[in-house]
Amino acid sequence: MGGDKSRISPIMTNSESIYQFGNNAYGKPATALNILRETIMGRELFDHAFKEYSRRWAFKHPSPADFFRSMEDASAVDLDWFWRGWFYGTDHCDINMKEVKWFQIDTKNPEIEKPFAQQMDEEEPLDISIERDRTDIEQTFIERDPSLNDFYTTRDIYKPTQLDKQEYQDFVAGLEEEELRTLNSKKNFYEITFQRDGGLIMPLIVEFEFEDGSTDVRHIPAEIWKRDEPSVTKVFITNQPAIQITLDPFLETADVDLSDNYWPPKPTPSRFELYKNRNNRGGRENPMQRDQRNQELQSEGGSK
Repeated sequence: MGGDKSRISPIMTNSESIYQFGNNAYGKPATALNILRETIMGRELFDHAFKEYSRRWAFKHPSPADFFRSMEDASAVDLDWFWRGWFYGTDHCDINMKEVKWFQIDTKNPEIEKPFAQQMDEEEPLDISIERDRTDIEQTFIERDPSLNDFYTTRDIYKPTQLDKQEYQDFVAGLEEEELRTLNSKKNFYEITFQRDGGLIMPLIVEFEFEDGSTDVRHIPAEIWKRDEPSVTKVFITNQPAIQITLDPFLETADVDLSDNYWPPKPTPSRFELYKNRNNRGGRENPMQRDQRNQELQSEGGSK
């Protein structure tokens, strides 16, 4: 589906105008119906609708439109977007996670937030000028003359003050019980932007993997693309920080490019052929022919 579109036709194209009968008549329709059963409708609902279609049109001559209508009538599911994309178009599915933002709740507690701010500042990369100054400048003016110190050079911005603690207590006192539980819930918020590079809309299946080995799979229906936008943003809430987020973890949507379906990104190992074997016939053999040649080689070795 992700190949050269010049020789790809919609499934509903007249057979006399199709370049690739195999893909159009068998491969793509089979993939579409499998996705419809496994991912869009679910096996139970699909089987019920398909049985109803078979009952309605037994010993008759249904057209594709009759199949489309029967599946929707029997399931009460609007599948117009699915038929349009899979049967009347040539777009392919290529959805990626364009951007992932991770947020946590600001508790307002200075004994929590100030150490956190210190940790974040310490993890920030240093400017090259500061790095070189540390090497080139043996002693600063303040180190030579401590009397130059003032309020701003001596205060510890990461140390909670009594005023900070009092303001936090006043803030908490004004919260209701449910608001306080939410404030202290330690929830994690992931704002994920999904981009549709391939054109075909599909549901979003997102798996969150956590440090304790547990996983959480979220299903977002295809209606999230109802405005036909090239990208959409969705916020997910988890109880634990995620160590890995995967889009389409079970290969349910026929996504043609899986390399951009991970956060953090995963490297994709690959190999290239350094030297070409001129005597290699493997590329021109089918598996049965190659196995036969292997058996002949084994027989020759055993007879010696």
